[in-house]
Amino acid sequence: MSIEHYENFPVASLLCPPRLRPAITAIYHYARTADDIADEGDACAADRLADLMAYRQGLQATLAGQPPTARWAGVFKPLREAVVQHRLPPALLHQLLDAFEQDVRNPSYPDRAALLAYCSRSADPVGRLLLHLYGITDPGLLQQSDAICSALQLINFWQDLSVDSPRHRHYVPEADRQRQGLTLQALVSCQDSPAARRLVRDLCDWAEALMRSGAPLALAVPGRAGWELRLVVQGGLRILEKIRHMDHAALTSRPSLSRRDAPLLLWRALRMRAVAA
Repeated sequence: MSIEHYENFPVASLLCPPRLRPAITAIYHYARTADDIADEGDACAADRLADLMAYRQGLQATLAGQPPTARWAGVFKPLREAVVQHRLPPALLHQLLDAFEQDVRNPSYPDRAALLAYCSRSADPVGRLLLHLYGITDPGLLQQSDAICSALQLINFWQDLSVDSPRHRHYVPEADRQRQGLTLQALVSCQDSPAARRLVRDLCDWAEALMRSGAPLALAVPGRAGWELRLVVQGGLRILEKIRHMDHAALTSRPSLSRRDAPLLLWRALRMRAVAA
């Protein structure tokens, strides 16, 4: 799973209330460690799945109040404290592991619905866990959180096309690829073409529409969390803007954010607040 160790969303930043930083850090390390098991190093798929199964057993023991195993004690001890203190929903923690196991198996995605189903396990649970910490349970706001998290996941996929495709990590829905008359080999070899750029444009438009459908959540969440979320939304949209400025040549070049983008992101976050007012 190529999501840069979950750094696309808040992880105990300065904007996070101090009382929530331990829990957010615990969730982050839980997800990051599972991500490493699924994606880092040279282990074969069978070994990765076995380790993820052992990791899930560690989660189950943690949720049952049992002492963590020595292997991942540094992950599950603070997670246990977060689970007890904040009553984290176990299903959301398990869904993340479902996604990592799916990623190890490296399936193809026939259409956008299938890819969004994957995002509902790989990305959406994180947003819901964070909202849970803030006491936000409104169904409409949770749906907006899902839209933002899925959009961030999609944006990362399109940002990383030049990295993932040669590794045979195929997140482009087959229906979208075939609609442009592109072969799978064209993506693997990162062949730039008008059809490839049309494909990337369509995929980015999809991600942007999804992000904008969830963006009102950033104006509904109060305090520091709302400001954090504004920056997350604007960061995702900025990546899409950079892909657009490349004329959608994401198969040959990877755009990224830098410190130079910070003033623009802050300004756009402020404008979100002004428009809401």
